[in-house]
Amino acid sequence: MSLSVYLSGEIHTDWRDVIEKGARAAGLDVDFSAPVTDHDASDDCGVAILGAEETGFWKDHKGAKLNAIRTRTLIEQADVVVVRFGEKYKQWNAAFDAGYAAALGTPLVVLHAPEHTHALKEVDGAALAVAETPEQVVDILRYVLTGKLPG
Repeated sequence: MSLSVYLSGEIHTDWRDVIEKGARAAGLDVDFSAPVTDHDASDDCGVAILGAEETGFWKDHKGAKLNAIRTRTLIEQADVVVVRFGEKYKQWNAAFDAGYAAALGTPLVVLHAPEHTHALKEVDGAALAVAETPEQVVDILRYVLTGKLPG
């Protein structure tokens, strides 16, 4: 069995790399995808491709729509969606991705620190698993693919 896993959310830490390296080290057959994690490219894609805008609202509007083409397509193709909520920024897009995956019926794993449990209680309620570390996500993928427990 193989899995297609979409890694959504926070872009300021190496959590994606930890999961991808852990899955490779465990010999798991997983294909990973993600949003564009270059913050400037993600913010500027709309105006870079479709032309300049006079206001920040329309610049953001264009960028969000182009990013949504990628995000929606990859979430729809995923077998599992992992959404990471980081420490520093409000990730409204991550919450949207989690809701979209839940609405599609795609298995959802949420990843965040314990102190965000209350704020994310509705998102956690839609998830099939809530992890606190990227390593736990690797353990979840290992169990799903092989039925083996960590260790």
